[in-house]
Amino acid sequence: MAILPILVVPNPILKKKCTEIKDINDEIRKNLDDMLETMYDAPGIGLAGPQVGITKRMVVIDVSKDDEAKHPLKMINPKIVNESEDGVEYEEGCLSVPGQYATVERSAEVDVEYLDENGKEQKLHADGLLAICIQHELDHLDGVVFIDYLSRLKRNMIIKKVQKGTK
Repeated sequence: MAILPILVVPNPILKKKCTEIKDINDEIRKNLDDMLETMYDAPGIGLAGPQVGITKRMVVIDVSKDDEAKHPLKMINPKIVNESEDGVEYEEGCLSVPGQYATVERSAEVDVEYLDENGKEQKLHADGLLAICIQHELDHLDGVVFIDYLSRLKRNMIIKKVQKGTK
């Protein structure tokens, strides 16, 4: 396993729509393992392929607390198939937008379908932090970063701060 470099805004790869994975092979599984190691090292609770330069539809997530056993999720070709009408606001951050946070409104609950690392179809109902994280990471697969939900002024200010390395 290897720790991968994390791309930061405004890297154009972060704006690309990712391609579906047709063949789940050892390379894909290694990418997922490397992404998980990178996410834990950062540290973060989610990481999508494009954040490490892989423009394929894959994400890793683990919202377990530091004092809990790890519960990593590896999702290939994930898609949200249902979301609650109830919204929830949460202050989000992102490894590709280091040191910057902003409140974003998302669905309170989601149902997601995906393939696991063995190609088996999985379904998951999520609420709370996991639902927020899933929506955040799946946005990355469509070239959307959480700051895209902000006003142009706020977004540009955050990008400038990131580019200057200030927090």
